[in-house]
Formats: sequence, structure tokens, C-alpha cells
Amino acid sequence: MSGYLVPFETAESEFTEKRSRFISHLWRVESEEEARGRIEEMKKRYYDARHNCWCYVIRDGAVRYSDDGEPQGTAGQPMLNVFTRTGVENVCCVVTRYFGGVLLGAGGLTRAYSKGARDVLTASGVCRVSTWTLWNVPCTYPLLERVKLEVSAAGGSVRDAEYGAQIVLHAAFTGDGAENFSRRLTELSAGGLAMTAAGEELMPGAREEAP
Repeated sequence: MSGYLVPFETAESEFTEKRSRFISHLWRVESEEEARGRIEEMKKRYYDARHNCWCYVIRDGAVRYSDDGEPQGTAGQPMLNVFTRTGVENVCCVVTRYFGGVLLGAGGLTRAYSKGARDVLTASGVCRVSTWTLWNVPCTYPLLERVKLEVSAAGGSVRDAEYGAQIVLHAAFTGDGAENFSRRLTELSAGGLAMTAAGEELMPGAREEAP
């Protein structure tokens, strides 16, 4: 399938392991600068935590991680592995640990930080960024709600609209959605309405469960 996976939305999750509290945060980011900003934000928020471990993957760019004081290889790398294995990109994740007084050992830490990353990715869900074709869809007021439903039924999205003597919907479709919708528009309007191409754009799709 074409395109690439990114987090669907910002998410947070938390669990406790042997009295240590693990708090995970995840964001979709577009640059290394944005990722670094998110990491600093968490370090300030959880300034009193023992560790703020992190990783990020920027598409066609940087891949970085940090154990932030945990034994080498037990935090940042296991977190990063969650995203590289699932193919999720443009992602930044921070797992904060409040130490509970019980040592987890290298294996326990690796499992805990992996769980933190997996849990927050599951909470976020993913979506596929792919090329959508953009269309201007003329529409009469009586047909407006029906046309919107037909756009959705064809897997498309109405981005916005212009209202005048006649409405023009700005719609986007993937795959053969535009072709399918065009046929329905012709049927609904008895051939009186026809949409026109308005370019294409990389856009995220609907939420999917994380791999």
C-alpha cells in the first residue's frame, strides 16, 4: 500500500511496574526541531522525575533516542524499536519514570519502556499519509447534505465550502474514490453538475489501529 504511517493524534498513557510510575506521551511531528521542543516540554513538566527517556523518527530525516540516565540500551532503543518495527514515522515519544524504589533490572526496564511506547501508540492509533486528489464540487442547496454523504461514501473528505448562488465544495479523494463519486454526482444531478480537478496533496487518512 502506498504512503506511510504517522500517529493519528497526540496521546498519553500510564502504568505502574513494581512501584515505578511510567508516563508516556506521543506526538506527530514534522521536524527534528519540533521533536526537541516536545522533549524539552516534558523535561520541564516532569522536572522531578528520575528519567525522561525519549526517541523520535523523522521521515527522510533524523532518528534519535536517549536513555536519560537509565542503563545503556534499556530505554530509548527499546522505545525506538516499537516505531521502527511498526513503520510509524514523524513520531516523537517520551516515557517519564518516577522511580519506585525497586530495581527492575535490564530486562525489566527494557520491557517497561517498550510497553510505555506500545501503550501510547495504541492510544493514539495511526493514519496513512498518501496522495489525495483535490476537486471542486458544485452543488445546489437542496442537494448539499446528500452530496456530502456521497463524498463520504466514496472515501472522500469535504475540506471546506464556498457559499454563493451555488455551493462549491472543496473535496479530496484517494484511489478511485473521485471516479466513483463523479458517477454518483452525475446521477444525482441528472447530468447537471460536474466536478473539476484542483490538484493533489499529501494528506493523512482516517484513524487505524496501530500495527
